[in-house]
Amino acid sequence: MERTNTVIERGTVPVAQLRALTEGQVLVPGDAGYDRARTVYLGGMNQRPAAIVRPAGAADVARVVSLVRDSGIPLAVKSGGHSMFCLCDDGIVLDMSSMRGLQIDPATRTAWAEAGLTAGEFTNAAAEHGLATGFGDTGSVGLGGITVGGGIGYLVRKYGLTIDDLLAAEVVTADGELRRVDAEHEPDLFWAIRGGGGNFGVVTRLRLRMHELSTVLGGLLVLPGTPEVVAGFVELSQQAPEELTSIVNIMPAMPMPFVPEELHGTPIVMAMMVYAGEGEAAEKAIAPFRALATPIADMIEPMPYPAIYPPEEEEHPVAAARNLFTDTLDTDDAALILDRIRTSTAVVPAVQVRVLGGAMARVPQDATAFAHRDRKIMINVAAMYENPGEAEEHTRWADDLTAALQKGVPGVYVNFLADDSRARIREAYPERTWERLRAVKRAYDPTNLFRVNNNIPPAGNGED
Repeated sequence: MERTNTVIERGTVPVAQLRALTEGQVLVPGDAGYDRARTVYLGGMNQRPAAIVRPAGAADVARVVSLVRDSGIPLAVKSGGHSMFCLCDDGIVLDMSSMRGLQIDPATRTAWAEAGLTAGEFTNAAAEHGLATGFGDTGSVGLGGITVGGGIGYLVRKYGLTIDDLLAAEVVTADGELRRVDAEHEPDLFWAIRGGGGNFGVVTRLRLRMHELSTVLGGLLVLPGTPEVVAGFVELSQQAPEELTSIVNIMPAMPMPFVPEELHGTPIVMAMMVYAGEGEAAEKAIAPFRALATPIADMIEPMPYPAIYPPEEEEHPVAAARNLFTDTLDTDDAALILDRIRTSTAVVPAVQVRVLGGAMARVPQDATAFAHRDRKIMINVAAMYENPGEAEEHTRWADDLTAALQKGVPGVYVNFLADDSRARIREAYPERTWERLRAVKRAYDPTNLFRVNNNIPPAGNGED
């Protein structure tokens, strides 16, 4: 890979050199499109990078990495813009959204996708061939970001995590080299990028396996929010066929067309359910959930798989958010959740529950850097608010509820770490996984160039 020998003053962003070296667009404050490029999914994010580079290809990525690797300049990587670590003040952002190439091979049911492509774009293109790959719960997330953390979405019980369908990747490492990694080529690096996040380089392309899936039985099922319904939903989800995955939000009913006005503000269970298939078996799998209580709304119907990602409004929610894994959620836990939601002063307090298992749990624990294969349930706690002065109050609420629900071995999904990242990063990885990740980090990024993320320090740098 072409290198640059340009010497730059430490900490100074060399905009002229960036523009001379790269074929893509370089945006700086004041440029048309700069503010749009630094707008991300989350509200409250107002970092002002010195330069935002939209690379024309992997060669541009390598040139940027080579230019800044010894400079001390912060380097962030932005794909779909869902991570709170995709921007940085006074540094350089590699905006991968300019790299959206996709090559699908229906015969082998595989695809090469560039990292800036979104889950929705990939899913729509794959559906033209009757194929699908599981990503997350939103279509606007970028493939590069969600994949390196694991990928837990609507097909997790049937086909596993996104990384379980990752066959190979192209990665620009801290030395500016573009590397092809897979099970046979640089297997330690391939292991690490499957769950270790963005610590080991910039993923530019991913080779993904796809599955035959065109129509699903899916949609929203809204039920009254009672302890019995919440606990019953979790129990039924654990007993359900692996084809069925649900993402359940427990929250006060907001003014929505399908919720009667007299129920606004009362607790509801709003479940997005996806059965990977259709017909009698699918209907039979959904029936017990419909019988938990008289549904407030039942919008479950056969649909093309891409319809699980509806059009998204351009919202930028500000929230105190926490994540945890647990192995049980009983009626007492459900009562606690509902009580804490009632006492919250947030605009929207919510608890999201995802029952895991199935294909995800059958992959050996040490096969990838994602090491929560045996956990039964993942929970997200969130308090959305508008007044920045309330941040401490809502963060304390989220922390307290997380502590109350986290029974047994602590655990957190690295893609959902937020401002608690530094304090909780060790919860994302068991000790052996953590030490192996640090060794791979030392081998590929000994100076911690890729540190604007849920950071894993290289081994031997003095950090425990």
